[in-house]
Amino acid sequence: MTPTMPRFVFVAGLHRTGTSLLSRLIASHRSVSAIENSSAPEDEGCYLQGAIPHTALHGIPGQFATDPAEHHIEEGRFDTLETRNRLLADWSPWFDADASWWLEKSPVNLTRMRLYQQLFPMAQFVVILRHPQIMAAALAKWSDRSPEELVRYGIEAYQRMECDLARLHAVVVIRYEDLVDDPDSIIGGVLAFLGLDNTWHKSTIRNGNADYPEVSPLEPEHKADLARWGYTPAGGVGSFEPIVRHPLRDVRERTAAAFASRSFGVEKKEQKANFGQ
Repeated sequence: MTPTMPRFVFVAGLHRTGTSLLSRLIASHRSVSAIENSSAPEDEGCYLQGAIPHTALHGIPGQFATDPAEHHIEEGRFDTLETRNRLLADWSPWFDADASWWLEKSPVNLTRMRLYQQLFPMAQFVVILRHPQIMAAALAKWSDRSPEELVRYGIEAYQRMECDLARLHAVVVIRYEDLVDDPDSIIGGVLAFLGLDNTWHKSTIRNGNADYPEVSPLEPEHKADLARWGYTPAGGVGSFEPIVRHPLRDVRERTAAAFASRSFGVEKKEQKANFGQ
């Protein structure tokens, strides 16, 4: 009997939005294996494969997610059996073959989800968002772009990502702010999405948004763009229901129930995270 191959779960998000934190928490589950102790920055798998070029010109913080050349989709030049086989050959040594899930975390996954779904049809995706004004402040030291440009970049990146969601079979979208506020419910929801029990290494998580009490001004036309994700100007965080897509209704319902075990109320969140409004 042929053994069942582990399935991929790809974690995606812009730089400085909590992809590393989220991945570490998910990978603390006994059934999830993630890349560890590699020579790659943040153990990102994009550096450990040769199927899709990743040089200094690719995956640039503050640029990659809105670059059409880095939006890899089905029927593109990398949608080949050769790409799939090379990815498996390069990544497999970094994972535990006995795990149920192989977790790969790279920010560039945000623009590769449709391609990865084509190459690995049973893959699932977890997208993490962070308030664009806070993301811009956190990313400023890594980028030569102005804070205002980085805010626009974040908003546009989320818009492009949302267009891709319609093509994905199994994806959840969560926010960094909810993760640090109630990690048990958020990680519990992600694990339910993967068909796993809510057993992981639980610890106190610091809210990094508090490091950025001052953010760049928001252009008035972007207020509605923030509201789409439950954000308000000046770093404010309001109500948001995580997006859950999965072909099986029972998985959708279990995932939604786990997320719903916490309150996504506006009043509590804005009191805690609305800086300087």
